Amino acid sequence: MPLRLPLGNRQLSIAWPWLLATLCVCALFVSLGRWQWHRGEQRQKQWQQVQAALAAAPVSLVDAATLARQPRNARVRVTGQLDGGRQVLLDNISRDGKPGYEVLTPLRLADGGLLLVNRGWLPFDGYRNHIPDLNLPPDPGTEFVGRLDVLPVPGVQRTPSAAELAIPAQWPPVVSFPTAAQLSGWLGEPISDQVLLLDADSGPGWQRQWPLPGIAPERHYSYAIQWWSFAALAVGLLLGLNIRKRT
Repeated sequence: MPLRLPLGNRQLSIAWPWLLATLCVCALFVSLGRWQWHRGEQRQKQWQQVQAALAAAPVSLVDAATLARQPRNARVRVTGQLDGGRQVLLDNISRDGKPGYEVLTPLRLADGGLLLVNRGWLPFDGYRNHIPDLNLPPDPGTEFVGRLDVLPVPGVQRTPSAAELAIPAQWPPVVSFPTAAQLSGWLGEPISDQVLLLDADSGPGWQRQWPLPGIAPERHYSYAIQWWSFAALAVGLLLGLNIRKRT
């Protein structure tokens, strides 16, 4: 027997299966909305932490061991020599809708360790067989300041093949998601997945407008509102389709 509720000269008559199905769907939509809202709050907190780190004075580091203990997004100052002969191009990096590369250059620290330095983004010129000129200036400097990050990772993790671990036939190789193991094989020595994103005025390079990690908190909030709107729409459809004139 359906649920019947009088509404003036009209009557709401809903079959129980439809009512239960709508309640389940609404519960799911509300839950997804809350999940997205919480993700937005977490991302907002993460961005605030990154922005606070960016506003802090850089910490001067002298060796790879001390560097490895620094948290992600920490601002640091390091001293060393850039290795212009063994650079890597990160492929499929877009800026303002334009494709391009980011340039990773090894930096030899005072204690002999290596740190990857991201020297910025440069546009793709339309020819895959044309490698951009990455030559360092005669005096690239020895002190560099920036924010620590990690190598980009794909949505699905996988182990590099033997061919991918082999030393490139020519430098710079073009790769989308290099791993620390892959780069260690290429460089012939251990290296972490740490990357120094250089400040705009630190050392030679290209465009350095580093995005904050992840999607914007506002997008999570908009997704939450969309899910809650779906829940309201489901209730509205249930009521609208089951209100009848009383006979």
